[in-house]
Amino acid sequence: MQIQEVLKISRPRFWLYEAATFAFIGALGALQGFGFVYDWRFWLFTLYFLIPANILIYGINDIFDYETDKLNPKKGTYEALVTPEKQKQLWLWIILNNIPFLFFVPKSTPLLISFFIFIFCATFYSAYPIRAKAKPVIDSLFSAGHYVATGVFGYFLAGGTATPTIPIVAGMLWAIAMHAYSAVPDIKADTEAKLKTIAILIGGKNTIYLCWILYLTSAYLVNYAIPVASILGSLTYSYVMYKSLQAKTDDELFKVYTYFPWINSAIGALISIELLAKNLNFF
Repeated sequence: MQIQEVLKISRPRFWLYEAATFAFIGALGALQGFGFVYDWRFWLFTLYFLIPANILIYGINDIFDYETDKLNPKKGTYEALVTPEKQKQLWLWIILNNIPFLFFVPKSTPLLISFFIFIFCATFYSAYPIRAKAKPVIDSLFSAGHYVATGVFGYFLAGGTATPTIPIVAGMLWAIAMHAYSAVPDIKADTEAKLKTIAILIGGKNTIYLCWILYLTSAYLVNYAIPVASILGSLTYSYVMYKSLQAKTDDELFKVYTYFPWINSAIGALISIELLAKNLNFF
């Protein structure tokens, strides 16, 4: 298996999800200034969450999802299809790209716990014996868990002290919505593969309505801290959910879905800018 194929499996369009959550939202959210940029571990784990962490998440996902993925038309084109003969090689890539970083996690209880939660949720979202992704509701909790744990890890590495309860809840709601929405375009393939998802359980349109509510609630919870991103995020996600509900065909819905990584990145950038301004005492 060539590195180009491994990188495709890691979903480069999603790289910023983990890395930015750690390096910007988590670290800047500690509101402890910018001392963390002089800590070599900050840069090491920024690299980790940029690429190796995504090789872990999506590599394990593609290994255990082969029976579903072979029925999904976007596999082999928009995304890679990991056939059985390639799975051992991919396991080796996952191990070699992740195990070394474990030795550099600081011996601090909050950091150890948050990093362990990330590894646990990222692995057993797809892997047996838990395979959370086949259990509606639990799948969303596991998916949201590894994103939020990444931010919490960055928060404590940057010097955060008090547990950020409200941001954690808001982050969980946002990530649950993101996960649930991503299941809507895959309803047909997942149904054929007899894979249960929240989108199959309550239907595509109901899932979109649920995501809409979760996005708005998440924005409301953190409006006190990041008002501009909260307002613009509410408007943007409302528009995306509206366009998704208006889609007449699977192709139209999938086209809206392909814009989602760019939208998430833009909103994440707005959050980072507001937190940056707070660290600079602009307001």
